[in-house]
Amino acid sequence: MNKDINVNNHMNINNYIINNLIKIKVVPNSKKTELKEENNRLKLHLQAVPDKGKANQALVKFFKKEYNLNVEIKSGKTSREKILKIWE
Repeated sequence: MNKDINVNNHMNINNYIINNLIKIKVVPNSKKTELKEENNRLKLHLQAVPDKGKANQALVKFFKKEYNLNVEIKSGKTSREKILKIWE
């Protein structure tokens, strides 16, 4: 991916995108939804609960709204550790 992904004054996530994939840890049922960098990795705190795919849906919506990225969960649908694939 050649374009810089830094939309709406958010964290630049380019360093975390390798071959159109993003490794991320998700923390559902958080007080607020926010993306952080911790220990050189991305961590997304979501207000959504991990019930019936709600947190996964919130994850996909977050990247679309905040970074204008279309992503799908490539692996980790039932885990906090996920790999996202970016669609052009």
